Amino acid sequence: MSPKSKPSVKKVVLAYSGGLDTSVIVPWLKENYGCEVVCFCADVGQGDEDLAKLEDKAIKSGASEFIIHDMREEFVSEYLFPMLKAGAVYEHKYLLGTSVARPLIAKHLVEVAHETGADAIAHGATGKGNDQVRFELTVMALDPRLKIIAPWREWDIRSREDALNYAAKHNVPVTATIKSIYSRDSNLWHLSHEGGLLEDPWNEPEEIMFQMSTSPENAPDEAEYVEIEFESGNPVSVNGEKLSPAKIISTLNAIGGNHGIGRVDLVENRLVGMKSHGVYETPGGAILLYAHRELESLILDRETLHYKQVVAVKYAEITYNGLWFTPLREALDAFVNSTQGPVTGTVRLKLYKGNIITAGRKSPFSLYREDFATFGQEDVYDQSHAEGFIRLYGLSMKVRALNGLPVSGLDMPKPDYSKFKRD
Repeated sequence: MSPKSKPSVKKVVLAYSGGLDTSVIVPWLKENYGCEVVCFCADVGQGDEDLAKLEDKAIKSGASEFIIHDMREEFVSEYLFPMLKAGAVYEHKYLLGTSVARPLIAKHLVEVAHETGADAIAHGATGKGNDQVRFELTVMALDPRLKIIAPWREWDIRSREDALNYAAKHNVPVTATIKSIYSRDSNLWHLSHEGGLLEDPWNEPEEIMFQMSTSPENAPDEAEYVEIEFESGNPVSVNGEKLSPAKIISTLNAIGGNHGIGRVDLVENRLVGMKSHGVYETPGGAILLYAHRELESLILDRETLHYKQVVAVKYAEITYNGLWFTPLREALDAFVNSTQGPVTGTVRLKLYKGNIITAGRKSPFSLYREDFATFGQEDVYDQSHAEGFIRLYGLSMKVRALNGLPVSGLDMPKPDYSKFKRD
């Protein structure tokens, strides 16, 4: 972007983590846009260094103000739990830990911009990934008047060494640490790993990479039971103890991580078109998703359950693609919430060396009836009625066979056009 094409910006709110990239973005914004910079830090349970120390670092980097929001409870109750109730999983494996956090962070960026009188927001997402889309679509949805600055799409910094040199030149305080070979994103829901050895999908992830979970081989030799209670689809207690939404996640992260639960290795399709290889740790999320499905299997009728599985795929797709603040997501939530009223009850699971095993489920709204399911009772299900049902259900198959037609339409015989007269 040439200097002439840069928008005029007076004050910008930067999504600030305190890492090398966002630290050098502060002076870069001031140098290239001549604007005031407000650093905003979102606490979504990432468990980084003492977040209170970031204020001093931000101010020394050139920021005029530092703002931090504790969003952990909002993250879980307004984003994670709706996604959990929808059953959303991207490409069969990814529990959307990074994807679902971005619209929340961007929402608060917009709110801070309004509170501070800023006319722009900035983020440190690269021009190759999904996060740039998630941040910017949210800003566009909530306040399209705000300008958006993405330094990675503009600047000449291309390496860690370039960033360190820029930091030194502008007196940015950067702690000299050994750079991990992995690119990571962490929050209360998950920890992701990309890059390094994972750039070759043939490589097995090294054990030293994992931080939230122990390996199944090193997990305890004794299984552990955990009971999770739900009310209208929302988890409310663990092992009989009522907990806040965020505390439920952190508690299950500790329990599940100890047993090697929630590890996922996935080659996924990014929104921008390329494939990427990532490894995710989501111990608490894996437990909750499994438990919620088990409870729904007991309560939801067949047609609702099956259609909800269709909705889950779409819900995951729009979450991954940054379309959280859209009419479609709200409409899908309305459908999902209409199914969750009776999803109340308790699920008991057994955790053992990376496995989640069902050990029991119960609900006052269960549709399971032992007297209906048993083969020994004729008063609730007359087995002789099945004959007529099967005849009607398979009628089209029978007619097809009587007409001598093959099962597959691809094997249909060709018509003999010589038998037809021309006019």
